[in-house]
Amino acid sequence: MGLGILLACTVALGGCGQSAQTGTEGTEQTQTVELYPTKQIEYVVPYSAGGGVDLVARAAADYLSKEWGQPIVVVNKAGGGGTVGAEYALKQARPDGYTVLATNNSNTSMLAGGMTNPEIKIEDNTFVAKLGEGTLAFVVKGDAPWKDFREFSEWVQQNPEQLTWTSVGPAGFSAFGVAEWLKAIGVDMQKTRMIVTKGASDSLPKVAGGHAVLAVHTVGEAHAMAASGKVRIIAVSGTARSEFLPDVPTAQEQGVDGLTVKWWTGISVPNGTPESIRAQWEAAVKKMVNDSAFQQKLREIQVEPVFAGSEDFTNEINKETEYYTKLATERGFRK
Repeated sequence: MGLGILLACTVALGGCGQSAQTGTEGTEQTQTVELYPTKQIEYVVPYSAGGGVDLVARAAADYLSKEWGQPIVVVNKAGGGGTVGAEYALKQARPDGYTVLATNNSNTSMLAGGMTNPEIKIEDNTFVAKLGEGTLAFVVKGDAPWKDFREFSEWVQQNPEQLTWTSVGPAGFSAFGVAEWLKAIGVDMQKTRMIVTKGASDSLPKVAGGHAVLAVHTVGEAHAMAASGKVRIIAVSGTARSEFLPDVPTAQEQGVDGLTVKWWTGISVPNGTPESIRAQWEAAVKKMVNDSAFQQKLREIQVEPVFAGSEDFTNEINKETEYYTKLATERGFRK
């Protein structure tokens, strides 16, 4: 018996196929509880296939399809930096648990931080759970002249107008990673130039071809091209080296402190989704993220399995939004 049916039975009190009888003396009320899920679920990824959010969503959909005995279909609805798919999942779909959104920084905290009036707002989401994180990687051309991140940062301090970097836009993951780094080394972000791309599959070839100096992506997104030698990862963010790139030193090790921007992905549902369904998703994601086989699948795509339940996840996003709003305002790229 799948987890979905087991939970539904628990809620029904009287067991599967039965009704719960409640009421005061002399009265009897019958409460019918609908089982969930009983049909196909649409797992909306608001980005193109092949990126980090998409790959994690497909791993999760495969696991939960087997767990619940119902098909979970990943649907890619790219565009607008993640807002097209988010609007579909959160505003157009029925709040019945059969449409969920693969959410991440770019369509939540970074979108709210980078734009004064975004199409999708934080409060449009009911956050279910976080299920993975990714370390930020600074990527340059494979034969770039800088031997390490310290030397590269010094070059940028002396030649900010020569720095070109890629991002899907001012609210993108890369923009916040670059902004935080430039602030740390005392460089005016407005003197550098952003090159708008469609994501890692577009920006990394631009760096490899010499059409942009820097790309900032997750370790997982940059790993394959770095392994080919076409690009080189010269630093990762955070206070510890990435488990997937143990030989690449952190920015902190190379004299640049305070880089905290990280990538994450999770699940949200439309407001008005029944609380019992939200709770069922949260419990299932927690079980999934603690499953060793699922953890291995994430590590194969260089994503760190990390769980946060609905309340903690929501609090994290709210705090992150405050920080990104301040950062974007200070660095002059909030639109």
